[in-house]
Amino acid sequence: MEELANRVKVVFMKVAVSGKGGVGKTFVAGGLAVALAKRGFKTIAIDADPSPNLALTLGLLPDEASRIVPISENKQLIEAKTSTGYAGVYRLTFTVDDIVRDYAVATPLGVNLIVMGTVRAVGAGCTCPANAVVRSLLRHLVVERGEAVVLDMEAGVEHMGRGTAQHVNVMLVVADANMKALETAKRIHELGVKAGMKQIFVVGNKIVNDLQKTVIERFASENGLAVLDYLPFDYKVVEAEMRGETPLKYEDSAAVKAVERLCDKLLQATP
Repeated sequence: MEELANRVKVVFMKVAVSGKGGVGKTFVAGGLAVALAKRGFKTIAIDADPSPNLALTLGLLPDEASRIVPISENKQLIEAKTSTGYAGVYRLTFTVDDIVRDYAVATPLGVNLIVMGTVRAVGAGCTCPANAVVRSLLRHLVVERGEAVVLDMEAGVEHMGRGTAQHVNVMLVVADANMKALETAKRIHELGVKAGMKQIFVVGNKIVNDLQKTVIERFASENGLAVLDYLPFDYKVVEAEMRGETPLKYEDSAAVKAVERLCDKLLQATP
């Protein structure tokens, strides 16, 4: 495992994780971030989901997570970066490396976390200062910095912008055997291809039996999708999340072990 990490450290892993709500996307994103950190990568996890929950998955307590102010809602920071002193006029060019230094939150599982908050699509007509800061920060983290980056995203890639999306090594689309989740995965795949992402894989999650695997495999084959791995349904994950705990601390969990395996497959699949 250490040899594998050393071999691929020349590639700064940038992984985007997307999928329909409820399929376990945040568990997969958090698990991958922790697995990369265990393998010697300095890792930043980005919560870019409109309903951020990655902090809990990375081991922060609920009250600690609730105190994190998303970048897009940090009015003082946004004003400091974009204000020109004239109403309705703001700067488009500014540095963001200090945001990582000052606003990344250390988590108990060895991963630094940045909560982005809501990011509107690039083509949605929004040119607000908050969007400008968030998009610049996303680009800085994905394109310019040397850490491994795992993005927990909403179901889509439009808000990243082509220039950022092209620099993501891998997009993982998480789906269970539900047809709605699979149709969402197909749509995300199409968006990722248009954005210039080179490697896009489906990850089957919450798998109970071979029938569910077959459903996912058939759908993937019929729609030109590639499946990287399957993760089992695990009551330990459900119970931990009901208690507000991170399931990642249970290393004997079948799902946690599967995410570790997924991480190694991901590193081997990255050219």
